[in-house]
Amino acid sequence: MAKNKTAFVCTDCGSDLSKWQGQCPDCGQWNTIKEIKLAKSPTTRGHSSAGFAGTSSEIQTLGSIDLRDQLRFSSGISEFDRVLGGGLVQGSAILVGGHPGAGKSTLLLQTMCSLAANMDVLYVTGEESLQQVAMRAKRLGLNADNLKLFSETRLEVIESTLDSLKPRVLVVDSIQVISTDLIESAPGSVSQVRECAARLTRMAKQSGMVLFLVGHVTKDGSIAGPKVLEHMIDCSIMLEGSSDSRFRTLRGIKNRFGAVNELGVFAMVEKGLMEVKNPSAIFLSRGDEAMPGSAITVLWEGTRPLLVELQALLDESQGSYPKRVSLGLDQNRLSMLLAVLHRHGGVQCGDQDVFVNLVGGVKTIETSTDLASLAAIVSSLRGISLPQDLVLFGEVGLSGEVRPVPSGQERIQEALKHGFKKAIVPHGNKPRQEIEGMEVVLIKKLPDLLNALF
Repeated sequence: MAKNKTAFVCTDCGSDLSKWQGQCPDCGQWNTIKEIKLAKSPTTRGHSSAGFAGTSSEIQTLGSIDLRDQLRFSSGISEFDRVLGGGLVQGSAILVGGHPGAGKSTLLLQTMCSLAANMDVLYVTGEESLQQVAMRAKRLGLNADNLKLFSETRLEVIESTLDSLKPRVLVVDSIQVISTDLIESAPGSVSQVRECAARLTRMAKQSGMVLFLVGHVTKDGSIAGPKVLEHMIDCSIMLEGSSDSRFRTLRGIKNRFGAVNELGVFAMVEKGLMEVKNPSAIFLSRGDEAMPGSAITVLWEGTRPLLVELQALLDESQGSYPKRVSLGLDQNRLSMLLAVLHRHGGVQCGDQDVFVNLVGGVKTIETSTDLASLAAIVSSLRGISLPQDLVLFGEVGLSGEVRPVPSGQERIQEALKHGFKKAIVPHGNKPRQEIEGMEVVLIKKLPDLLNALF
């Protein structure tokens, strides 16, 4: 047997170092270097084993690989399948993160009860007792007759159970409470999380089992444990939603089998998480009367458009330094847009506190919200309401030019479906053909926007 080895890992970026340091040289964070003990492993000199994914280690050409081996099957929840890229892939490892109370266990329990009717599914719970999980299933009205439940925190016991049961889907809730006897540290530590996740992922790859790992989220919104945990798995998804809102958003952060930044929307009801087929409708619940500072824009989330309301509020600043606050948008971009508005639009906001918010708790890094942000800011400043049947999208450059954004035609079509009659879009997003029932106003520069609206 090999001797115990130690390593120093940054819990923020996952970098491996040869010795402890106060500051990580890669990400620059302080006090994030942790010492971990690597598990003992027997030497394998001269021994050739199968690949990590359970396939032959022989050299093959890229064109000769059979893609039919990556079989997908549905989870039974269409919004969940959308975020995963079309369904579950055999041998994939999926990390599900979220704040406490977001609904991670509820979503997975609903999914597993649905899958258990057609295949062997094992749900390993380390934080809750079997009675607690059964009570939740009964409260949600789920058919739990076929779902196999196991309460265990020792990795060696879980591995022996998997060898005998050989389930098609495995859920580990959560990875922070699982520990192995080979490492002398407390469960939830960097070394325990890293080693347990690696061994479970290897078993999933070699057996073709779908693995779900539940991960807790820290105060800064990252998965607790080393950042390398996100590098091991194939798909990382985050369930987001505030405790005072009944809506939850499931967002893909990493996906080796589909597009990233896909968005699934759920509503928390008495029977668990219910799919929201038309998410644009819940983010457009405005009043009957038009109000200054409100504009509608169209985001592009993954493979579909999403209509959201953007609100702005300007108030005379009472201090020496006016506030610039943005919720759901990049605050640095807000400062840039205010500078462009002053330089190329002649609108002065230097003595105003500016607050911008995407309604419904939506977050985006898209630049297509620039036009709507500027329109809402000027609307609030001048006290003039925008038409309720108006939608805007487009990127604004530093020289005041309005740049096109991807999928402009699809964004306009989505707005038309929800009853909007007028769209102000960049000239580069001119529709390929005339859209019946929609007046499309094409603009090239920022002054064109102000002239069209005010």
